[in-house]
Amino acid sequence: MRNIEKQITAPTFANNTFLITEYGASGDGVSDALPAIKKAVDICSAVGGGKVVIPKGKYFSKGPIVLKSNVNLHFEDGAEILFSYDEKDYLPPVFTRWEGTEVFNYSPLIYAFNVTNIAITGKGIINGQGSKNFAKWKPNQKKDQTLIRKMGTEVRPVYERVFGEGHWLRPHTMQLVSCSNILIEDVKIIDGTFWTVHLLYCTNAIVRGIEVDSHNDNSDGVDPESSYNVLIENCVFKTADDGIAIKSGRDNDAWRVGQPSENIIIRNCVFDSEVNGVCIGSEISGGVRNVFIENITILNCKDALYFKSNLDRGGYIRNVHIRNVKVKNCSSLIKFDPNYKNESKNNYPPQFKGFTFKNIQAENATGSGIDISGFEGMPVEDVFIENLTIKSTPVPLIIKNAKNVVLKKVVINGKKFFEQTNK
Repeated sequence: MRNIEKQITAPTFANNTFLITEYGASGDGVSDALPAIKKAVDICSAVGGGKVVIPKGKYFSKGPIVLKSNVNLHFEDGAEILFSYDEKDYLPPVFTRWEGTEVFNYSPLIYAFNVTNIAITGKGIINGQGSKNFAKWKPNQKKDQTLIRKMGTEVRPVYERVFGEGHWLRPHTMQLVSCSNILIEDVKIIDGTFWTVHLLYCTNAIVRGIEVDSHNDNSDGVDPESSYNVLIENCVFKTADDGIAIKSGRDNDAWRVGQPSENIIIRNCVFDSEVNGVCIGSEISGGVRNVFIENITILNCKDALYFKSNLDRGGYIRNVHIRNVKVKNCSSLIKFDPNYKNESKNNYPPQFKGFTFKNIQAENATGSGIDISGFEGMPVEDVFIENLTIKSTPVPLIIKNAKNVVLKKVVINGKKFFEQTNK
């Protein structure tokens, strides 16, 4: 982990400042500030970079903010961006990945593509206003969801996968695609539209000190997907879905791309989730490896430390190391689920191999404490658990189709599991 951390560095910026109010933005929460923001970003990037400042006030953005290289979009204390909830403002469609499949869709509210040295910083608020429109789309999405997955399975050319107008695939709140040298720091993101912070095909990214407070469907906190060298620290997640979910694409489409998520550090974060805490999956067809998680607190969730995939995905999760975790209420503390949702049509079992858990404490797990379940032909391998305590759970331990599981100083419901090994 320390070697990976040395490789992750924050971007630096020229000492130039561009105040959006000097380009015509009004902080009345009604007038469209997007033209002023766009002009400030364009000029900032063109002269070699610097800081585009959102001063105190409420600013309405009638469409997406698109970042360019060498720009730090900085929110002063008391600044808030309110995004339009009219879907027409997010056209034309842009390149994205939607639930693990590449597609052209409505633009995310904050978007960047193939740029370097970018940041979103400051104590301000990013208000997606998702509950006013986009968050209500989920009941209408099934037809488009099925179609996009079919296109991905058939490996249809991506330029044929044009959705957007007339379709119901919700846009991401913030998505950075194929970007490098990234800092997202201190901002608060509320009322998101879909996944909140989506790092796709990114390299050298730091997400530090942010708060996500969004309770719409599928409002994950941070989703690193097929990204390399990522640090997430000192964040607070109050979400209606996974706090953090590491992914690498879905099924055949992700095999075509072949880009894993790797070298990811998560530390010093607090989770209060209506679904899960820290997850890897379910879209892991490109693989996930070298993940380090430490010093986290989970107040409420379903599955706290969750590894999920299914027989359509293939892929792998390898070399995951977790220590110093405190959980108050959950359904399951540790759960391996290689047959997620039991909806697979194929037979490509994912590989789960190489996990360590140390110093894990849970108050209450209403479903099960530890569930290590694999497939007969592809068992979960090499799981080491040390210094784990669960005060109360109806099902202490499930080990099924697992190889080389070691439990050391494990206490569940007051019962000690010392030096137990399942080979």
